[in-house]
Amino acid sequence: MSSILKVDTIQDQDGNNIINENAGTITIGKSGDTVNLASGATAGFRKVLQVVTAVNESTVSTTSTSYVDITSVTASITPNSTSNKIMVIYSSDALYTLVSATNVNYFHRVLRDATEISQRLLTAASASGGLQARGAMCITILDSPNTTSSVTYKAQHKLSSGSSTGSTLDTSITLMEIAG
Repeated sequence: MSSILKVDTIQDQDGNNIINENAGTITIGKSGDTVNLASGATAGFRKVLQVVTAVNESTVSTTSTSYVDITSVTASITPNSTSNKIMVIYSSDALYTLVSATNVNYFHRVLRDATEISQRLLTAASASGGLQARGAMCITILDSPNTTSSVTYKAQHKLSSGSSTGSTLDTSITLMEIAG
């Protein structure tokens, strides 16, 4: 014989709601409560297992039209499982000089080992030159390295024209291993 219990709310002995269901959303406890799971039970939540950060607060400049590393913005992480993901968060304040009558693009990219996983660009058109284009370069990506070996992430930059100078400052890369 099987039984089914159907309720919208479960209360403790004092009449406080401890489990509520409303419009398909189940709420356990209230803000500030601690919810414990039995030993061996899982809730299906992903959690952050480790965090690694590399920061360079100084200015790093380039005139290169080929990608070059942004100094000190390299971080390595060793995933605990092949099913785990790596959340990569890259940010930099980027600027470059505009060249008279030349459209210049300033590129940033993030690599996992030797593989590009994302790229962004800052672009502006210049009529008279002597100005600067400035903007935030932000990349956030959930990467699947599928390994338990050390993985290295790094940032690089380049320009579409060597007659300009691109610079980064306050550049960082943060890696978070997320349980798969």
